[in-house]
Amino acid sequence: MSARASLPLRLLVPVMALLAFIAPAAAQLANPEGIQIGLSTEHVEITAGFSGADLTIFGSLENPDPEVARQGRYDVIVVLEGPARRIVVRRKDRVMGIWINLRSEEFENVPFSYSVATTRPFQDITEPVSYRQLSLGAGNIYLQPADMTGNPVTIAEFTKALRERKVAAGLYSENVGGVRFLSQNLFRATVRLAPDAPVGTHKARAFLFKNGVFVKESSAQLEIRKAGFEQAVFRLAHNHGLFYGALSVALAMGVGWLGSIVFRKD
Repeated sequence: MSARASLPLRLLVPVMALLAFIAPAAAQLANPEGIQIGLSTEHVEITAGFSGADLTIFGSLENPDPEVARQGRYDVIVVLEGPARRIVVRRKDRVMGIWINLRSEEFENVPFSYSVATTRPFQDITEPVSYRQLSLGAGNIYLQPADMTGNPVTIAEFTKALRERKVAAGLYSENVGGVRFLSQNLFRATVRLAPDAPVGTHKARAFLFKNGVFVKESSAQLEIRKAGFEQAVFRLAHNHGLFYGALSVALAMGVGWLGSIVFRKD
C-alpha cells in the first residue's frame, strides 16, 4: 500500500519542476517582447549658429524576460535617420595636369544624416549578416544606385566613397555605449544631431535584440525646422521664389552702390 502511494509522489516533484519551467516560457510565447520609444519633443528648431546637439531618446521593453534582462542579454540599437535624398558622387581624375570630373554615380534615397547609438560594440550584439539584412549601421546601410545595371565594381567603389564622405563630414556617426538601461525594461539613448542636419522629417528607430537575435523594431518621427530670421528667408525663398530672386538682386545692387560711395577716393 505504501509503495503504490509513494510512486505518484516521486513523479510529482519532476512534474512540478517541468510545469514551473514551461509556464513562464508559455507566458513569454503568448506575450512576446516588444520595444517602444518616445521623444521629449516632436520638433527641434535650429538657427544659423547651430553647431550640433545630442538628442536623448527614451524607450522601454515590453514583456521582457526577467531572467534574460537580469543577465544583460537584451541589446538595443537606436538610429536617427535624416531625410532621404538623391546624391551624385563624382570622381576627379587628372588630365593633362588639370583635375576634372570624369566619372560619376547617382544614388537614390540616401539618408542625409545617420546617427547610431548602441548598448555594446556592434560585434558583441549580433552577426554581420544580421546588420546587412536590417541595413543597420553606417557601414551596412543600403545605398541604392540609380542604375542597377552598372558595373558592380564601380558601384562598390562609389558606395564606399559616399560612406567615407558622410563619415568625414560628421553626418554619419556611431555612439557605442550610447544606449543605457535605467532598469530592466527602461533605457535611454543619446544620438548625435549633426551641425549640418537638414530641415525636414527625421526618423528615429529602435531595434531590440535578444541573445544576438533581432526581435522587434519601433519608430518615431522628429521634425527639424529653421527658426528666426533664417526661417523667414527659407520660407520666402521656397514660397515666393520670384520675389526672393528680385529682392536678392536689388539688395546686391544696393550694397554695391553703397560700397562705391563709402570707398570713393575723390
